[in-house]
Amino acid sequence: MILTINELTPAQFLRDYWQKKPLVIRQGFNNFQDFLSPDEMAGLASEAMVESRRVYKEHGQWQAEFGPFDSYEHLGEKNWTFIVQALNNWLPQVEELITCFDFIPRWRLDDVMASYATPGGSVGPHIDLYDVFICQGSGSRRWRVGDIGEHHEFAAHPALLHVEEFDAMIDVELRTGDILYLPPGFPHEGVSVSESMSFSVGYRTASARDTHSALADYLIDNNLAKQQISDPGRPLSTTPGQIDAQDFARIKQQLLATFDDEMLADFAGRYLTQSKCELDLPQESLDFQVSDVSEMIKQQPLIRLGGLRCLYLELTYTEGVFYINGEQQHLPLAMSDAIPLLCDSPSLEAVELAPWLSQPLFIEQLTAWINLGYWYFEE
Repeated sequence: MILTINELTPAQFLRDYWQKKPLVIRQGFNNFQDFLSPDEMAGLASEAMVESRRVYKEHGQWQAEFGPFDSYEHLGEKNWTFIVQALNNWLPQVEELITCFDFIPRWRLDDVMASYATPGGSVGPHIDLYDVFICQGSGSRRWRVGDIGEHHEFAAHPALLHVEEFDAMIDVELRTGDILYLPPGFPHEGVSVSESMSFSVGYRTASARDTHSALADYLIDNNLAKQQISDPGRPLSTTPGQIDAQDFARIKQQLLATFDDEMLADFAGRYLTQSKCELDLPQESLDFQVSDVSEMIKQQPLIRLGGLRCLYLELTYTEGVFYINGEQQHLPLAMSDAIPLLCDSPSLEAVELAPWLSQPLFIEQLTAWINLGYWYFEE
């Protein structure tokens, strides 16, 4: 699968459009094929561990329901849509789509959302707080996009935040292979012209509030930041109800002293590799032996589990530190060069791993990750 962006290079796209303005990309993909059929998507949406929802109107009122679902017949043949989140967690072939956008780092990736809609199907006009590439699969949808600005939002349903009517600066019908890029904050509405599928690659960051909340949990869980303010030689106070400038500086310094680079790097690695949706992990160890892995890797590619977050920090990976699924991982310093390969490449061949395959500690660690389901051998 090859992505083309209206004759723009990825660098030009990032310079001129990323988080700045929407872009309609005609035939971003040639010969685009749906990753699954509507029936297969419905099968996924019947599973409790898969996050799914469907949106429709009933008696003129918006309705939203959350899966699992076992029937759709009562919805009729028009004016409804259903959605599966984190499709990349369940279908290995979706990795091919994500790879096309790897000019954006994976720590920003949210998930790939699949949407099936009957004619007239929509989730209503709304505003997203993340960047998204809406890749049109089979069928077609009409998209209206307004300009960023002050827009009134309201709850059309407890699970649907809509935006009031907006003037469209983009009004376009997407057909198979077309892409609509939307930065955060631009109101938009998609309505299916025919029975259609789309696949949305979303990128987001957490709010500062959510990050601070997670950081507080990290400090508590790791029994950190216990230092209290010390102020020997304090001058006499004549205003006991005041927090003076010197005391405010002490309070501020206490907070700032908590955030050293090593601690923040560890927090970021753990926090950013946590999956928001369930992963297709085994219930028990797969019980591969080191000898099994040593032989199999010579014959088959090693595939990273879909949706698994595997990241390293430029600041610390040369010390053998990286992160998988919310946990810190270690390799000996002599093997630290393997870390970028493990994290950057969704598929690994023996020739790429050759410098480390002769080292028992590396094979043992690789076997442990395979037994956890983090990597698997392609059939």
